[in-house]
Amino acid sequence: MDLAFLKTLYQRPGPYASVYADLTRTTEDAAKAAELRWRALRADLEDQNTPKPTLRAIERVIEEDLGERRSEGIVIFAADGEVVHSERLPRPPRTTRAVLAPLPDVLPYLAERGERFPHLLAVVDRRGGAIDCVTADGRHQHIDVRGDEDYPIRKVKAGDWNQSRFQRSSENVWKTNAKKVAHEIDRAADRCGAEAVVIAGDTRARSAVMEEVSESVLEHTVEADKNTTVDDPDLDAEVRRLLNLKTTERVMTVAERFDRELANGERAVSGLSETTTALRHGQVETLILTDDRDSDARLWIGPDPAQVAATPGELREEFGITDPYEDRADAALVRAAAATDSDLVVLPPNGATRVGAVLRYTTTPEPRT
Repeated sequence: MDLAFLKTLYQRPGPYASVYADLTRTTEDAAKAAELRWRALRADLEDQNTPKPTLRAIERVIEEDLGERRSEGIVIFAADGEVVHSERLPRPPRTTRAVLAPLPDVLPYLAERGERFPHLLAVVDRRGGAIDCVTADGRHQHIDVRGDEDYPIRKVKAGDWNQSRFQRSSENVWKTNAKKVAHEIDRAADRCGAEAVVIAGDTRARSAVMEEVSESVLEHTVEADKNTTVDDPDLDAEVRRLLNLKTTERVMTVAERFDRELANGERAVSGLSETTTALRHGQVETLILTDDRDSDARLWIGPDPAQVAATPGELREEFGITDPYEDRADAALVRAAAATDSDLVVLPPNGATRVGAVLRYTTTPEPRT
């Protein structure tokens, strides 16, 4: 998971209020129930002495969402009287909570958000097609492709005196239109960096387009046996299934590399102290964390994101920091990973590894003299 989108989140001095709110409204009294759930979270923030400007900023976002019925859940991070980052969720968060801490409590959000693979969906027919492309940061682009040729689009019935001529003409039209659609798919996939491509629609048109797309796109492409539209829920489910498979493949690839490097004593570390040291020195290529809400592990942090350590003494010795803060270990590690351009893989609870990292490089011990 690329954490670059989080960098602006850490530009405030803190403290940060982190809110995971359930706004589900599925029954007659649901609106009132959602409001009561928010009031309970608000009371939690008040009990933690959340600054009033920050509390008001969060409340404005919640009340707007409740009024417009825009989502089933929401995640909000606020500091210094402003909402710094928020995201509406299609379902309630797995854990509702509201906490005030030196750093934003982002790991539950990242675990629910999951990997965001740029992807492309194309629904084609013999006249052209519709393309939807989604970038890694969630930006959508829709492209309608109209074929240059649209007659004759169907073959004539058997027995017609000019049957052969019209059949050849129809097939030529299909191929011409398929080339244009394939060209637009290649261009769109390149622009959004698509790592997963789904092509659906008319069977013959689909096959013709598959023959024309570039090899680089084809290796990321699956066919969906559906003659439908881009907003079909079943087709959306197929896209989600493919993206979930991509996520599983990535997690397995990183986990296998981590195990291999660790067994060989090379570019991997395991354990909180070792991982923290590697992050502080900018060695981490991919941080591996378990989504464990019950963890009581803590780390010490300084004002700079890379200033993270297991003890306050380490920060004093290395950076001269005399007034460090203590916070959740996962919050501190994610901040350091984002600042040092490290990737993140979140493992489900009960995994064998609670914290570890694949390294960019190792420090070679100096030879003895």
